[in-house]
Amino acid sequence: MNPMKKIILLGFLSVVFGGAYAQGLHFSQWFNSPLTTNPANTGFIPDADYRIGANYRNQWSSIMSVPYKTMSIFGDAQLFRNRIQSGWLGLGGVILHDVAGSGNLTTTQVYTSVAYHQMLGYSSLLTAGFNIGWVNKRINSSNLKFPDQFDGKFFDNQLPTSVVLDQPNVNYFDMQVGMNYAYFPNEKTYMNAGFSVQHINRAKESFFSTDPAGFDSRIPARYIAFINGSFKTNDLVILNPMGYYTNQAGSSETVGGLNVQYNLSGNGEQQLIGGIYYRVGDAVIPMVGFIYRNIRLTFTYDVTTSSLSNYNGRRGAWEFALIQQGFYSEYNGNRRQSLCPSFAQ
Repeated sequence: MNPMKKIILLGFLSVVFGGAYAQGLHFSQWFNSPLTTNPANTGFIPDADYRIGANYRNQWSSIMSVPYKTMSIFGDAQLFRNRIQSGWLGLGGVILHDVAGSGNLTTTQVYTSVAYHQMLGYSSLLTAGFNIGWVNKRINSSNLKFPDQFDGKFFDNQLPTSVVLDQPNVNYFDMQVGMNYAYFPNEKTYMNAGFSVQHINRAKESFFSTDPAGFDSRIPARYIAFINGSFKTNDLVILNPMGYYTNQAGSSETVGGLNVQYNLSGNGEQQLIGGIYYRVGDAVIPMVGFIYRNIRLTFTYDVTTSSLSNYNGRRGAWEFALIQQGFYSEYNGNRRQSLCPSFAQ
């Protein structure tokens, strides 16, 4: 294929598929997808020994015949808490699956995560972690319409095309690193901040065997920073403010907001969650949820505020997260950590 045509096609594909560089797989509830936000979150569980979770996101179903669907399952645990003085190891894994657009652009990612957590005195914690994994991307080009299939009025995929995707199924390894810091001076106050870098090995991601001159198909590094807090105001209310920022190849996303946990039972086994977030220049994101014992279920809806609202009627995306936490049987449910505020008595 002519190099100039290939460059035009690459730009065309980036528009069709939502911009691979502009937006990686992500969730509005980034705080409920800890291992994809920062590998240093692996085993960083302030109020349990282990957790398992699932996330699901459905985006742009109001304007696309085939909406973006992103889902994940993950699990992580703390190890060697009784063998390492003032520290422990975190081990976990996550599987992500995403299907986008009429070409069924399908992404599958499988990662293993490791992190080390070290107490600094009695009121702070420093963590470093990394993950490494395998990524597969594939596409069904028979359902796509290319620029040379435009007849002047419509795109007709029955017309012949000069486009040939050399590699409609690609595989590569990927790696991320991250660090966290937590501060918890008393049982009513908890603050946490972290920074991570994704795709540090900059793997090549292309459906073509060779790149045209001047084009680099290696994945740009993605930088993620977050900060959150947890503040117990009384026996009924815990406030959780949060902020998130990510940047990749000049495209950025900034999210901020607050959720509130309301104690429905004396021991905190039943809690109601309500909150609201704002993705700058894009969407308002209300959240509702419920906690029953060690199970947490939350639901968010992206209400579009950008110019896209003229086309999607402000219906952006809906998403849910389900997380279960627990303690090892050797503690008989009696060991309680005190890193963050809790209603437990």
